[in-house]
Amino acid sequence: MAGHGRRGAAGAVLALVMVSAAGCGNGSPHSPSPAERAASAASAAASLASRGGDALASASAEAGRGLDEAKGGLNAKDQVRLGAVTLGGDGRATATVTARNTASSAKSFAVQVNFTDGHGNLVDVVVLTVKNVAAHASGHGTARGNRRLRGEVRANVGTALRY
Repeated sequence: MAGHGRRGAAGAVLALVMVSAAGCGNGSPHSPSPAERAASAASAAASLASRGGDALASASAEAGRGLDEAKGGLNAKDQVRLGAVTLGGDGRATATVTARNTASSAKSFAVQVNFTDGHGNLVDVVVLTVKNVAAHASGHGTARGNRRLRGEVRANVGTALRY
């Protein structure tokens, strides 16, 4: 049970760190970009999550690498929606991701999806890229978890970057 508490604490910290990372910078040349803040936050979260389990730490680190591809990305969390979570026959969680491009040109989205259990504890993290969404249109993808999960699983957007 001790690991369960650490995992919950790591999940809470990850959520807090990711919310902070997704905020908008002031645009000064000395401010890190949203992608840099998100990657740094994912790295810190992976370190914390490793206290709750190596598999979760690995998923968190992979999420950080996935967000690295969105160099110069802008916070787009308000442009991303998740569908209901389902567990496949292999126990892996999936959720449909819809990214709405409000820009006047085609853009791609890097979306971090956090899967949590019924108590809100972080149990898996995945980054999905929705590429080349046309101007003023929506693009879709499916976030598929990395781990076998059981019971109630929920999903939320940790970070979303448009680039």
